[in-house]
Amino acid sequence: MKQILVVEDDLALSTGLCFELDAAGYASLPAYNCAKARYFLAQQQPGLVLLDVNLPDGNGFALCREIKAQRPDLPVIFLTANDLDEDVLNGFDMGAEDYVTKPFHMQILLKRIQVAMRRAEQSKEPGADCWSDGYLSLDFSALTAKRGSETLVITPNEYKLLKLLTDHAGRILTRQVLLDRLWDNAGNFIDDHTLTVTMNRLRTKIEDDAHTYIKTVRGMGYLWTGGSK
Repeated sequence: MKQILVVEDDLALSTGLCFELDAAGYASLPAYNCAKARYFLAQQQPGLVLLDVNLPDGNGFALCREIKAQRPDLPVIFLTANDLDEDVLNGFDMGAEDYVTKPFHMQILLKRIQVAMRRAEQSKEPGADCWSDGYLSLDFSALTAKRGSETLVITPNEYKLLKLLTDHAGRILTRQVLLDRLWDNAGNFIDDHTLTVTMNRLRTKIEDDAHTYIKTVRGMGYLWTGGSK
């Protein structure tokens, strides 16, 4: 039975959430503050975290950053009344898989949880280091790429970018998330212009008139469409 950590300080809402999650076949772990959430993260192995932003002993954004630093594969869904665009963007910048604002529909939330957990499981499966739609084929272990019958020359940094995009297919990755995740000790991708240039160069290599893989979401970031328009 998959565990879901519910970090919510509203006792009535937490109780209702845990009831619905348990009824849906999950095992809920209610935490009313950051300290209790950290305890569960250390003692249990939740498969997903539902996380409020405003908590009595801290900030959900900061806690999300902690979680992703320790377990980058653990999906986090923000569940909060903070509905400003800057809050939503901040949530994704911290590495969250989804951002749901209150009030919400429980059945829709359950579907979002199902999708996030399925993506997390797929990323662990054998062959997860490969991506292909029958036309574009990417092997991230061997660092090889083909478009049709053509072998592509892709740089290591471009592979990193492709890996991030394909791992989060169908989800918007903000420019800040990409800049944070692609930075390394050599100082690659630490400026916004370099990211733009690299993204444009990558598109030229993998796309043509009939195949579009990367969509620009104006004012937010980029989305891997998987070849569908």
